Amino acid sequence: MASRAAQKRVRLTREYKSISENPPPYITAHPSDSNILEWHYIITGPEDTPYHGGQYWGTLIFPPNYPFAPPAIRMHTPSGRFQPSSRLCLSISDFHPRSFNPAWEVSTILIGLLSFMTSEEMTTGSVSGSEAERKYLAARSRWWNSTGGGSHLKPENNAGKGNIKAGDGGLKFKSEWPEIDQENWKWMRENKLDTATGNKVVETIGPSCGPQLNIAAGSGHQAHAVVDAVIQQRDAGQSWLFRNKLLLAGGIIFIYVLVARLLGEGAP
Repeated sequence: MASRAAQKRVRLTREYKSISENPPPYITAHPSDSNILEWHYIITGPEDTPYHGGQYWGTLIFPPNYPFAPPAIRMHTPSGRFQPSSRLCLSISDFHPRSFNPAWEVSTILIGLLSFMTSEEMTTGSVSGSEAERKYLAARSRWWNSTGGGSHLKPENNAGKGNIKAGDGGLKFKSEWPEIDQENWKWMRENKLDTATGNKVVETIGPSCGPQLNIAAGSGHQAHAVVDAVIQQRDAGQSWLFRNKLLLAGGIIFIYVLVARLLGEGAP
């Protein structure tokens, strides 16, 4: 007869196969390689919710007597709905072992968590964030997961059992979700995020050292346009007298010669 530990392993292995082949909408999950009682899940924020597009990572820590007792449920990614890494008081969590049904599986637990997340019901471990705050955190969730909230620059590795804080540099997430972690870093590069802050990098243009010529790029007569623009700017700063100095000089000479002839003809 199989031991309880073996039965538990068989049950969770079967559940992993089931949730892998038929994942619930917006949910993916797997047990840790080092401990089958430690499961990691990712909930993708559903459409028409403030969490849309968010990547919410958390853990389920199952007790030795599972399925006769429920797991401890945590969500590590800041969401504006739950306190990060805090145990959640739900009817499907270890806060209420007597209400747990042994027939419930991992997929049942995570569907229940998603349902509660998209409601406004309050419980231990939940917070009342505004819609704007939740949208803001959803947009930063990939960055938070893969950098540990920006602590990747100085990893402290201070994550406890089932209690990942924003100081582990994203190492735990990377170890459990290597492919998704790579996708997150690629997404951060493409969107030009500052990995220390999660904010978009603002590209600055150096100060101009002179007047702009306003020449359209790609013109077939670019050289001619440059010359015209230079002449226009030069002429704009010159007076009428300066622009017509040759004409004035010629007029003065003509008048001088004319006066000289008249005076010569009038001489005795």
